[in-house]
Amino acid sequence: MDNQEIIVRVAISEDKKYATTITDEMASSAAARGTGIAKRSPEYIEKKIDEGKAVIALTKDGTWVGFCYIETWSHGAYVANSGLIVSPDFRKSGVAKKIKQTTFKLSRKLYPEAKIFGLTTGLAVMKINSDLGYEPVTYSELTQDEEFWAGCKSCVNYDILMSKDRKNCMCTAMLYDPKDHYQPEETKAFFEENQSGLERLLRFKQWKFLKPFRRKEKNGGTGLKLFW
Repeated sequence: MDNQEIIVRVAISEDKKYATTITDEMASSAAARGTGIAKRSPEYIEKKIDEGKAVIALTKDGTWVGFCYIETWSHGAYVANSGLIVSPDFRKSGVAKKIKQTTFKLSRKLYPEAKIFGLTTGLAVMKINSDLGYEPVTYSELTQDEEFWAGCKSCVNYDILMSKDRKNCMCTAMLYDPKDHYQPEETKAFFEENQSGLERLLRFKQWKFLKPFRRKEKNGGTGLKLFW
């Protein structure tokens, strides 16, 4: 569908009717990718909408297209643009980038001093983040708020995260620091120049981090349940 027919805006109370559709698609998408996200209930999504911390995409006739919301950690020192999801019918249309851009601007407006971060296994999301000025960082540069890391328990790779003492996992950490960051055009150029290297890094992570669990399965253990 023509991207011009899609409206991306801050979600309002009337949009709470899409909450169940959003959480169902989040769960379905995570299972298909073989990664996990912090499980959210429709009530949680409704709360984010009521707080003015959510962005939604709809067609002009009211068809749900996509969604993203804001979470804060470490007493507002860190912000995460979480739960980015797009309906299967509208993927590869460019709407994910527009949703992310809108959520990023909302985060900067609500929390101008906060560091904005994300964890992702997808090159497409990494590129969107790079275009906004995010940089790849180590896990130690993210919030150490226990509640945030507890959200990883629903991920199929949680055992990997804990085996690495929360210092590394399948996801790549990215951070936007308002006090110390490159301009978006610089980080975009970095991503484009190093995309093949990042692809190799993701494949290496899969091979290295999953190897012990595959060995465990081979030796008769339960191993790690994978979806890819």
